Amino acid sequence: MSYTSLNVHIVFRTKCGVPAVEPEHARTLYNYIWGMTKRRDSTLLRVNGMPDHLHLFVELNPKIALADFVRAVKASTSRWMKTCGKFPRFLGWADEYAAFSYAVRDKAMIVAYIKNQQEHHRRVEFADEMKALYAEFGLEEAASHFFRD
Repeated sequence: MSYTSLNVHIVFRTKCGVPAVEPEHARTLYNYIWGMTKRRDSTLLRVNGMPDHLHLFVELNPKIALADFVRAVKASTSRWMKTCGKFPRFLGWADEYAAFSYAVRDKAMIVAYIKNQQEHHRRVEFADEMKALYAEFGLEEAASHFFRD
């Protein structure tokens, strides 16, 4: 039997950076994502975000390609958010996403980082946050692609 530990920090944003994830309804969205993740035999370790972007930390089932997982989450949440009536400003998700893999020893750090997004963004702009994440993985030149719509 094979064993894996695929811990992935995923970030995606709303189309055009519209602040459309209404804070009073964010928990409902997070529960929806939790259910989707569970149905894919993966574990949502933490989800949180701001009105214009989300962070997910997922222990991904090795039978699921990361791109397929993100595509499914974005497509399903997009359909749901447009029809549920709780996110009237939501136009969709931007095409790009970022995903970074972390070791098991980093789990608590990433969970805390995502949990404290609201506090974090009182000090750090979203664009600067993403530049720093890309730089951490040696991908500085790719950071600008994240903000394309």
